[in-house]
Amino acid sequence: MPFPFRLLFLCGVIIFLDWYFFHAVQMFMRTSTPAKRTIVSMVYWGITLASLSAILFSLFVPLHHLPHFVRVYIFSFFIIIGISKLIGSVFLLVDDGMRLASWLWLKGASMLASWQGSRNGLASDAVSFPRKQFLSNLALIGAALPFSAFIYGMVRGAYNYTVHKVSVNLPNLPKEFNGFKIVHISDIHIGSFQNSAPLEKAFALINAQKPDIIFFTGDLVNNRADEAAPHIETLKKLRAEYGVFSTIGNHDYGDYVKWDSTEAKRENFEQLQQVHTKAGWTLLMNEHRVLERGAAKLAVIGIENWGAAMNFPKRGDLKRAASGTESTPVRLLLSHDPSHWDAQVRKEFGDIDVTFSGHTHGAQFGIEIPGFRWSPVQYFYKQWAGLYRDGTQYLYVNRGLGFLGYPGRVGISPEITVMELRTA
Repeated sequence: MPFPFRLLFLCGVIIFLDWYFFHAVQMFMRTSTPAKRTIVSMVYWGITLASLSAILFSLFVPLHHLPHFVRVYIFSFFIIIGISKLIGSVFLLVDDGMRLASWLWLKGASMLASWQGSRNGLASDAVSFPRKQFLSNLALIGAALPFSAFIYGMVRGAYNYTVHKVSVNLPNLPKEFNGFKIVHISDIHIGSFQNSAPLEKAFALINAQKPDIIFFTGDLVNNRADEAAPHIETLKKLRAEYGVFSTIGNHDYGDYVKWDSTEAKRENFEQLQQVHTKAGWTLLMNEHRVLERGAAKLAVIGIENWGAAMNFPKRGDLKRAASGTESTPVRLLLSHDPSHWDAQVRKEFGDIDVTFSGHTHGAQFGIEIPGFRWSPVQYFYKQWAGLYRDGTQYLYVNRGLGFLGYPGRVGISPEITVMELRTA
């Protein structure tokens, strides 16, 4: 379906959904004064008109020409309203299903009575089946709860940086590295930030952990290297004894935007790599570094993106990156996509001790309470957040520091991981 027709179809869906959900609003306001009902109706349909105008506006003005605030927050607001109405409409569907069942029952009874020659049957066409106030109210509540949660996620959840502390026992860890503290962050998506203040807050919290080393596992930007330009000085502020080691994620390649030429895309990727250098980070592009404490050694391996799920790129070369580290007692791998662990690391590199990944964001939405954890991303990724173990091998999936698409987080907070290595 051509792009303009897709937008017009979307407009039709929005109009139908808003008309359908408006029945719940009418039921709730039925005892209000005419003036109040008029005001509510004007506000309700005014938001619908604004949503339609925004969609039709995109037919004439390319979205990337709009200010960032408009593209991200205003459009997200309209999407949240639509999702909330869709959830609330489920209760209206239940109500309509019950009304239809009642009508069919009476219609059938009337036809049966007529067939038997009786005139005592009910005339179902003359019977009214009004909406149930209870279910209409549930529809409004069902819409209000996700709407409130998503708005809260934009205002507070996006920057509710949470420190997750874990420790892993490694049988081959040299005693010199016992208690070695790693701070792991991922998926900054720096183009989603309006200014550097939230990053300043997060980086201060990272430095307060007094890490021995910092790992960043990809997706520094959303698409373009110039997104990082206003934040270079902030990126320089991360501090650790052994420095910051980083790698590449799928968004860092610029695959999700249209470039004027192949050369422009290549230059963007080169600029992205230079951002890591300007920040003072050590970018590992299918290579490794060996850390030393006295005579003890520990290898840090970093590869480009390698995804086994959902057609994400496989540009990482672990064999090349790990070559020369075979005799190192402990090997740590930075690999953006956690699906890499099952697909290749565990199968072919059983002596890689800990893999650090990100990518999933925990879907930026879910539930995490003691004893229970759920997110829709778990239907796409077996390992999607936290620590996983298979024998002596570990995988840690960071929930991400930033956000993408929806400018917030609900139930899945942005994460700073603190991992300590311990001798078994």
